[in-house]
Amino acid sequence: MPVAWGTEMPGLELWREETSSERRLQVIYPQHSKLTDKEKTNICYLSFPDSNSGCLGDTQFCFRFRQSSGRRVSLHCLLDHYDKDLPVYLKKDPAYFYGYVYFRQVRDKSLKRGYFQKSLVLISKLPYIHFFHTVLKQIAPEYFEKSEPYLEAACNDVDRWPAPVPGKTLHLPIMGVVMKVRIPTCHDKPGTTQIAQLTQQADTHISVILPTVHEVDLFRCFCPVFLHSQMLWELVLLGEPLVVMAPSPSESSETVLALVNCISPLKYFSDFRPYFTIHDSEFKEYTTRTQAPPSVILGVTNPFFAKTLQHWPHIIRIGDLKPAGEIPKQVKVKKLKNLKTLDSKPGVYTSYKPYLNRDEEIIKQLQKGVQQKRPSEAQSVILRRYFLELTQSFIIPLERYVASLMPLQKSISPWKSPPQLRQFLPEEFMKTLEKTGPQLTSRIKGDWIGLYRHFLKSPNFDGWFKTRRKEMTQKLEALHLEALCEEDLLLWTQKHTEVETVDLVLKLKNKLLQADRERLPVKPDTMEKLRTHIDAIILALPEDLQGILLKTGMT
Repeated sequence: MPVAWGTEMPGLELWREETSSERRLQVIYPQHSKLTDKEKTNICYLSFPDSNSGCLGDTQFCFRFRQSSGRRVSLHCLLDHYDKDLPVYLKKDPAYFYGYVYFRQVRDKSLKRGYFQKSLVLISKLPYIHFFHTVLKQIAPEYFEKSEPYLEAACNDVDRWPAPVPGKTLHLPIMGVVMKVRIPTCHDKPGTTQIAQLTQQADTHISVILPTVHEVDLFRCFCPVFLHSQMLWELVLLGEPLVVMAPSPSESSETVLALVNCISPLKYFSDFRPYFTIHDSEFKEYTTRTQAPPSVILGVTNPFFAKTLQHWPHIIRIGDLKPAGEIPKQVKVKKLKNLKTLDSKPGVYTSYKPYLNRDEEIIKQLQKGVQQKRPSEAQSVILRRYFLELTQSFIIPLERYVASLMPLQKSISPWKSPPQLRQFLPEEFMKTLEKTGPQLTSRIKGDWIGLYRHFLKSPNFDGWFKTRRKEMTQKLEALHLEALCEEDLLLWTQKHTEVETVDLVLKLKNKLLQADRERLPVKPDTMEKLRTHIDAIILALPEDLQGILLKTGMT
């Protein structure tokens, strides 16, 4: 698999369970991919459902695991090139890999255990859930029949794919099928359809059109708990420790991914594990009782976790997810003390009191959709739009306040360092809510102030503000560069000493390097103008200094 679609450890990897306790690697592509022993162990266990899941037939699910420390970061710069134009929630996390699994279990009396069990796993840094599941759906069934040569042929197809450039509509051939997909950009309007309809005429050579690369069926996942969807949105927004107990890895992983997705376009900055097992290398870290549960969303299937994690403050227990068009009985909110036995009924077990009043309108709308047999895709669109409007109503006052921390452009002087952002003061922000709070855009009543106070102490606020502060600091650096370009720098050097002029040249060269290294939002003509200034200043200096400065850095 090309580096652009994976990482320094890209590929399609196969794991096989020979007996109830043995799981081992059988084939790996590309063969030069390197895995640490810890990563191998994690992937081996995460690639198979727990024995109690009873997944007969074909099952697809997703997991996420921590990259081993000390791994050489060799190809991140290439992925970073595409990363910068992605929405924040689709950017790769340098510390984690995703595993996309196609698992098959069928009866086979000729085998010792009486079952044929095999998983085809695709490992990538990219969180393109729907896309990679579709890829595996195209190649895994054939691979199980035709073995290694088929896998090699599939990898050769993938090798020829164009790079995953955000905003471009891509045509990706895979074993006789052509997939049409568009990767979102940070400039897309939130909530719009991901695939670009470039032509009115049908593409005769296109076999599969993917409307999204990353989204899951939101309504199907929230269906058993949609009465409490707003409360769950609050828990995810606040980074609260949350466990999803499900009957199989597919239900577990889909529900966890739907929860993480519900605060979009905000990024969920804490850890989340769509499928987590007792063999995971972080098992002890996440299940210890010596400290408060960490800010993480865990998806589990092993009944053992009902006992191990019963001290966690928020637990969602779900039954089998129903096919589209069916609606399961709605689970209730129950006290945690009721979650004592392994056969506890489905429900949301928590003592959490939501800050906001429940929006009855969205519940009526979804219930009406079920009665009218509205397709699950249409229900998902309604639910996704509801979550989007809720998140935007919450985040707009924060965006507005943070924008006010930016220094005025007239305070930027080319001869001084760029000014600093003003400090974020929680109480000052709270005072802005009276006139410009979420009540301007949301019909929902409740304790918005309390929700903001809690959010400001959460990992999601910390991650969001660090990202915004970095963007604004880079903007200030870019404005400072533009201010420098507008000055007559050659005239300035005529009024200053050679030492000061040399110092200026070195600073300007550093500015160019910084702009390139940090990908500052600088116009291309600004960079060119600055290089012209540097060259002119150097040529006005004595020849011996010219030689030294021309060799120092790049102009």
